Amino acid sequence: MLRHTSNKLPQLISLAAQRSLNKVISIQAKAMTSTTGYEFETLKITSPKQFIKNVELNRPDKRNAMNTTFWKDIYNCFTKLSDDPDCRVIVLSGAGKMFTAGLDLYENEIFKSLLSSDSQDSSRKSFKILKGIQELQESFNVIEKCPKPVIAAVHNGCIGGGIDMIACCDMRYCTQDAWFQIKEVDIGLAADLGTLQRFPKIIGNDSLYRELAYTGRKFDAEEAKSIGFVSRILPDKNTLLEAAILIAEQIASKSPVAVQGIKVNSVYSRDHGVYQGLEYMATWNSTMLQSEDVGKAVSAAIQKETPVFSKL
Repeated sequence: MLRHTSNKLPQLISLAAQRSLNKVISIQAKAMTSTTGYEFETLKITSPKQFIKNVELNRPDKRNAMNTTFWKDIYNCFTKLSDDPDCRVIVLSGAGKMFTAGLDLYENEIFKSLLSSDSQDSSRKSFKILKGIQELQESFNVIEKCPKPVIAAVHNGCIGGGIDMIACCDMRYCTQDAWFQIKEVDIGLAADLGTLQRFPKIIGNDSLYRELAYTGRKFDAEEAKSIGFVSRILPDKNTLLEAAILIAEQIASKSPVAVQGIKVNSVYSRDHGVYQGLEYMATWNSTMLQSEDVGKAVSAAIQKETPVFSKL
């Protein structure tokens, strides 16, 4: 009997090894599938947890400055994420030592073309510049329009266009060493990609907003939290990402119908009156209250179980 078993031992080990290899291949395949179609030159997309995507600004050698390719990448990425049933929450972070240095003045053909001297008269050139600015604005608008909540995880510097970008996000966390700057005034511009429109509504202090926009002075993590621009300060980048992903997991476990309804109606109500917001909400829920998610959530609450919701 022992001899018979020992003869089969190499075969059993080989079978176990193959099963283990198959399991690893399966896990790797799932990981690859979760980010298939998300290949970008200036962004790195990963799936740290189920239903969560981490969009990482990925030009660390350039302090994640926003070059020509970035504007196309960020627009295409969030447009795709909006319709991805495997994505319920997004974390927006930055690779390297800094979250973002803002606009890349050296590698930005769009910006250069808008300001270039040519033979066109002022009105025709203005139409061209108008269209260019609107295209850049839409590259950030898609973050706010994306029905999935977006959590900005900021470490170190967040300058100029970085403020425009994270102002479009639902939540903003940062590290202790984070600092922020509405920098455009220092290069002779009024910020035109959303800071002047969103930032004062976020902090609710018009006087301080104007001070920061007019002077271009830096404000640190503690000041950002005190004025309500960020809601959490974490010790370091690793802890920051862990905290953002933990909150993202909690959100992802909720009904995607409910979560996306909250985001869409929150953005609408911010820009409309109370009664307009209520009317829009009533119209929205006249359909969404018929979702299977309501029944699942109520049933799970009664039975003290954790509900599992279907993909959208």
